[in-house]
Amino acid sequence: MSLSELNSDIAAFRHYLRSERGLSDNTVQAYGRDLDRFAKWCALVRYAKYSAPALKDLGRYVAFLHDEQLAAPSIARHLVALKMFYRFLRLEERADAAAVDLLGSPKLWERIPQVLPPAAVEELLNAPQPGDRFYLRDRALLETLYATGCRASEVVGLRLADVYLDAGFCRCFGKGSKQRVVPLGRPAVAALRSYLTEARGQRTETREKPPSDSVLCPLSSGLLFVSKSGRPLTRIHLWSLVKKYCKRAGLPHTVSPHTLRHSFATHMLAGGADLRTVQELLGHASIRTTQHYTHVDRDRLKAIHQKFHPRGQGSGDRSQESD
Repeated sequence: MSLSELNSDIAAFRHYLRSERGLSDNTVQAYGRDLDRFAKWCALVRYAKYSAPALKDLGRYVAFLHDEQLAAPSIARHLVALKMFYRFLRLEERADAAAVDLLGSPKLWERIPQVLPPAAVEELLNAPQPGDRFYLRDRALLETLYATGCRASEVVGLRLADVYLDAGFCRCFGKGSKQRVVPLGRPAVAALRSYLTEARGQRTETREKPPSDSVLCPLSSGLLFVSKSGRPLTRIHLWSLVKKYCKRAGLPHTVSPHTLRHSFATHMLAGGADLRTVQELLGHASIRTTQHYTHVDRDRLKAIHQKFHPRGQGSGDRSQESD
């Protein structure tokens, strides 16, 4: 088979995921990007026999991924995409997936997600200033990200009908269009209320202007957050906003919208929330994903050990008690 056929098969696989499996556009794009890298490698090494891969060839591909300096979880994700692709080809009777099934994913090291301490989160939330053009919107965005722990795509997808400020919660739609209800804290409610009140005032003042002149024209279609051009915010736009305010607050450049999600989960657990509750709030399908956050707050574990273990306070700090 030729490399052009590989690209055609990848395109057919994307269509299969979207139309027959019903996966979200974000998931389809992620699988597509991973397979595009596989196609890039095939072209680089002139590997045209992709329909009948040998284990040693797939091993060379894994070595290529390492050379690309991808992290172990990213390599594992690439291999999952490859396995699903070959299962699709096997379903179409175009390939034998035995070699792919034999290829084990690299061991996933437990990752400690990047988490901001509460003081740093406070600095980020306070970074938007009244002099900024979209101060109220940006402040409401950041408050909503941290208050709910929602993914970036979930926040930019919020509609007015999804937000219940009087009751203090919002309804979001996660992966696979799964719906969940997430509480909003008082600071987030106040920021959203200020944003919406100001937005409605601007809308009244600009009623006679063309819709493109007002940042509020999409509100009529039910969208909560909009861009400066009046269009729905994208994840990339939100990512850029977080980077902008991180730089202003003097926070690391590696902070992203997902960092606030990690921080939300870690701070909830540190405050005493149980794992199942955090799983529900985050919208994780498996509690194993949520368990990553139990490895983060080591200072809290140390404090608990010192408080409750008979020798946790060190010698001389606590009296010796016998059974």
